[in-house]
Amino acid sequence: MTSIQEAFQPIQREPAAPGFPHAPPNWTRATAEQIAQQEHLTLGDDHWAVVRGLQEFFARHEDEPIHLRDLSDALEEKFHYKGGIKYLYTLLPGGPIAQGCRLAGLEPPAGSVDLGFGSVA
Repeated sequence: MTSIQEAFQPIQREPAAPGFPHAPPNWTRATAEQIAQQEHLTLGDDHWAVVRGLQEFFARHEDEPIHLRDLSDALEEKFHYKGGIKYLYTLLPGGPIAQGCRLAGLEPPAGSVDLGFGSVA
């Protein structure tokens, strides 16, 4: 039987991976590293910052559809001090959103793998 205190306490979810508090369930750094290796990337601290940023954005918007433009604007703002989207393309040449979402264990928003939009599958 559940006590009233247990019923009203928010559920605390353990992060899927240390240092990645917003990671999706079953996501691990090892999985991301395996994907990166298949895509000929060597992940560094800046790549992990993008992964964390994407996971955080998706966690904050988990109850609403993710719009490509909103996500792109959020990445531009978060990484503006390093050069914004242009900088992110140097890290993730497959597209900061499409490739970044694959590494972060997230479903890319509609249109992010559309070659006409400027992202590459």
